[in-house]
Amino acid sequence: MLKNLILSGVIGAFAFAGPTRALDLETMSDEERAIFRAEVRAYLLDNPEVIMEAVRRLEERQAAAQEQADFTLVADNAEAIFNDGFSFVGGNPDGDITLVEFMDYRCGFCKRAYGEVEKLLESDGNIRFVVKEFPILGEQSTLASRYVIAAKQVAGDEAYKALHDALMVFNGDITLPALRRLATTYGLDSQAIENVMDDESVTQEIAATRALAQKLQITGTPTFVLHDEMLRGFLPYDQMRAILEEKRDL
Repeated sequence: MLKNLILSGVIGAFAFAGPTRALDLETMSDEERAIFRAEVRAYLLDNPEVIMEAVRRLEERQAAAQEQADFTLVADNAEAIFNDGFSFVGGNPDGDITLVEFMDYRCGFCKRAYGEVEKLLESDGNIRFVVKEFPILGEQSTLASRYVIAAKQVAGDEAYKALHDALMVFNGDITLPALRRLATTYGLDSQAIENVMDDESVTQEIAATRALAQKLQITGTPTFVLHDEMLRGFLPYDQMRAILEEKRDL
């Protein structure tokens, strides 16, 4: 990878032999190619900073291309992202801007992001917040998502929100007895929840979110969608606030 980055940058540096003559390695003779390689080697030895400059420029181009691709992905899948009809909607459901989070209860960065997101929602009463259950870190993740989705189906959004918040700050193993204790804490009927947590409706909800994540090329959590932009990975409150204000100014 590094070799390719360096080669791209160096060829760029040598690719302006004249206004009408472009550098073409394929048409060089063996002798010309050997001379060129010797010149490149000498140039790099005299100017080693070119290597890092080449790497930096290519990374910037790749990042810009990824950002543009993400904008297109969000636009093409907007209805499924923002209005799937089953994901929990919190914050201000009538807010002027929507923040979506793909999360996993076993994800350490999701737990870090939880406090930042809550701070953002508390400081701004005009954000519509959508939670996408995206369990990708094993059986405990799937168990937790099934349980909270079932709780939403059985007891409504308040039950979901209570369990979601509790699990986002929970640091032990996620087991059925642990989930039952949490349900009891919030006055929920765990047996009623357990009776539907393996239903096809719960399975379909998780499957639909996974299919959407695949379309969006999401492979890790947390991943956020804010208005028209995908934000991959943990972001502190200040960065989220700055991006939010930027979106509102558009």
